[in-house]
Amino acid sequence: MSDRTGPRRRRRLGSIRISLILLALVPSVTLAAMWGVTTIQMFSEGLRLRSQTELSRSTGAMGTEATLALQRERAASAAWLARLPGSRAALDRQRAETDQAVAKLAGRADEIQRAPDRVAERLYSVVASLDSLEYYRDQVDAPADISAEQVLDQYTSIVDDQIHAFQQLSQVDDGDLTSQAEPLVALEHAAELTSQEDAQLTLAWPDGHLDEQGWTQFVQRVNTRRWLVQDQIVPALTGDAKAETERILASKEWQTLLSVEDQVLAARPAGADGRVALPDARKRWTAALDTVSDRYSVLIQQQTSELLTRSADKADDLLLTAASLSAAGLVALLLCVGMSWRITRSLSRRLSGLRVATLSLAQERLPDVVARLDRGEKVDVDRAAPELDYGSDELGQVAKAFNTAQRTAVETAVELADTRRGFQKVILGIARQSQNLVNLQLSRLDTLERRHQDPEVLAGLYELDSTASQLRRYEENLVIISGGQPRRSWTEPVAIVDILRSAVGEVAEYQRVEVHTDEELSLAPPAVADVIHLLAELIENATLYSPAPSPVAVRATVVAKGLAVEVEDRGLGMSEEDYASFNAQLAEAPKFDVVALADDLRLGMFVVAQLADRHGIAVTLRSSPYGGTTAIVLVPHEVLVREEDGGAPAEQPDRAPETSEPPEPAVPDVTPVAPATPVAPGAPAAASPLPRRVPQTSLAVELREEAPVVADDDPDGFTAEHAASSLAGFQRGTLQARDAAEPAAVPTTPHTDR
Repeated sequence: MSDRTGPRRRRRLGSIRISLILLALVPSVTLAAMWGVTTIQMFSEGLRLRSQTELSRSTGAMGTEATLALQRERAASAAWLARLPGSRAALDRQRAETDQAVAKLAGRADEIQRAPDRVAERLYSVVASLDSLEYYRDQVDAPADISAEQVLDQYTSIVDDQIHAFQQLSQVDDGDLTSQAEPLVALEHAAELTSQEDAQLTLAWPDGHLDEQGWTQFVQRVNTRRWLVQDQIVPALTGDAKAETERILASKEWQTLLSVEDQVLAARPAGADGRVALPDARKRWTAALDTVSDRYSVLIQQQTSELLTRSADKADDLLLTAASLSAAGLVALLLCVGMSWRITRSLSRRLSGLRVATLSLAQERLPDVVARLDRGEKVDVDRAAPELDYGSDELGQVAKAFNTAQRTAVETAVELADTRRGFQKVILGIARQSQNLVNLQLSRLDTLERRHQDPEVLAGLYELDSTASQLRRYEENLVIISGGQPRRSWTEPVAIVDILRSAVGEVAEYQRVEVHTDEELSLAPPAVADVIHLLAELIENATLYSPAPSPVAVRATVVAKGLAVEVEDRGLGMSEEDYASFNAQLAEAPKFDVVALADDLRLGMFVVAQLADRHGIAVTLRSSPYGGTTAIVLVPHEVLVREEDGGAPAEQPDRAPETSEPPEPAVPDVTPVAPATPVAPGAPAAASPLPRRVPQTSLAVELREEAPVVADDDPDGFTAEHAASSLAGFQRGTLQARDAAEPAAVPTTPHTDR
């Protein structure tokens, strides 16, 4: 072992040991934190529940006693206001009892101050309303400017505040205790509604009538109380409370109350004043209510006491459980720390060797496999993923699992590479077959165009021809993205102006394209097809993403680094971030990635980048002064040919040689003419001399017709036959020169993704 190997090995051992220590320390610290948080939380819950129980016992019970006393004083006040015999003495006795209950509640000011805000707010409201009790009593003794019903409503407001305060006290942190307190609160509400009914009837008994508003209030109170009893109290109670409640409801006194209520409910407002006659049942109602109220009071106080007892027991249980779990958690924490330390020391020695082996595999062998697959080499899975043998224990099982993982990774990489190559072959095969059919269709269309002179027929044939040409260009796109090359080629240099015309002629909306160039340059034959295809993609994209009436300008100018071709539209343009992103992707030829293409199908970007990379062409997108986008294509000097160096006009490109297409039909009735001048907007572009049709040249002498007589007033000798002949020859020459790929059915250039 060298001097450098020893320290490096020691550093690796130290790093592994630290990692294992951290691996043991993190869960230990986490467990300690959880133990501390859980312990604090459980103790806090227990102490908080105990505090809430003591508050409920000191204030809630006293508040319940004060509530019952106030209800009885309200009933006595109603009797006094109704001038019933003996009512004054009963009122004085009840006021004394109420004062005692209120004094007990007011004496709990310290406990109220320590209560939670939501509870303290309610209790302070109760105490404040009790301070006004003497004022309410003065109004009972000597009513001045308010009615008897309004006087009694002041008692009702105090009782309502007390019941809501008790409801807040019952909502403790323990959900079970809170649910047990809900029927008790509902029971107090029901008792209060019954007491309100009694006060209302007590005031009305002497007169024997209720007005319409009073009767409506009575009906609402009865229906609300019955709903509480039947739907909220009885179903929720359990045990002794449920049994006692059912006994009260089944008692004859309760049935008497129900009977009197039914009689009042059955009555209806009558007469002009809408008054309701009351039944003569005051004695029966009062006697029955006294008995039921006593049993109600006993039940409420008993259930309140039992609930407080259960709450106290629950608080003690929580504290005991917290103490037990805290002790058990502390023991478990100590055991975890000790075992972690021991296991860490044992594993640190063995993991060092496994770490070296796995790092070698991850950093050397697997990257080499991926690189070889990218180069297209065949990879032997067994040799590329040798297994690690590290024993049969848990560490050995980890090594075996790693063996499985690395083998799966290598197999997956190989399968993906094979799938990618197979997918490329499938696309290429389909594209080649489609090209054969499109070329055959173009050949047959060309034959039909030669046979017909009718302008309407020719217009339809030319439209079909244009569509087929666009389809052929799309098929060539598929050939390019699958790694192949189009099989069309030129044997002579082609003039730049003809290159631009051919590219424009492959665009559906060629009428909008304006070509501007004075350069007398030609393009080397190997680059002709690719440059025409590249420019056609950019021009097509410019027409698709700019308003239909606006022109698309194509300019070619010689610059220091070669020939610059600018394609400028007047569309909406893109953001600077989008321009930067597209230019970065166009800077180098992208790799064929099935997944990437499936997620974001930017075939135009792929095609343009591939074509540009073949010939060292630079394609750049930038914002146009018109607000659209300008695509700049920089063709290097290496693929340019000057006219004085042997350049020649563009020749007719060869048809795809791989197909067994029928030969071009002989055209004896056309003769070549001089190269065409730049194409005006609205006319198809041509890349070979344009032919001119000479009518009836191929016909036998016997079949020829006499030439039409030209009118004397037609100095140019122009006839309909001449027009059809010229148009047919012009279009045929265009079709022969236009051998680039068809435009895709969807936008396919980088500009398309704006």
